[in-house]
Amino acid sequence: DAGGPVRVPFRGRRLKRWKRRHNTTHAKNRCVGEQTMATLKDWRLLRKLRCSTNRITDVVKAVLVLHHASA
Repeated sequence: DAGGPVRVPFRGRRLKRWKRRHNTTHAKNRCVGEQTMATLKDWRLLRKLRCSTNRITDVVKAVLVLHHASA
């Protein structure tokens, strides 16, 4: 289960206002995910884990919560 629809930004130079807003919210959401992945890489967590993929998902979710709490 992916959790929901995948959002894709609109391309082009002269976008309507609602498309620009869509791209802005997309960028904000993507930024959070990229910062979380940077934290995981900095901690070298994904290289050292030797457990099932289900447990890794829970660890990544926990790191995301910690990342939000510290921001």
